[in-house]
Amino acid sequence: MKCSICSKSIDTTFLSKIVGTYVKDKNGKLHPVCFECQKKFSSKEEILKAIK
Repeated sequence: MKCSICSKSIDTTFLSKIVGTYVKDKNGKLHPVCFECQKKFSSKEEILKAIK
């Protein structure tokens, strides 16, 4: 799985969960975001603006 912002591969845990989070846009689509991009952008609105 790749990050929606930086397009880097997101690591997964042994339970197949991503090391990061999912952000839902106004249309209800889930976008995976890596941990580094999550630290870089502090609010949900900033993350949604940065998604490609």
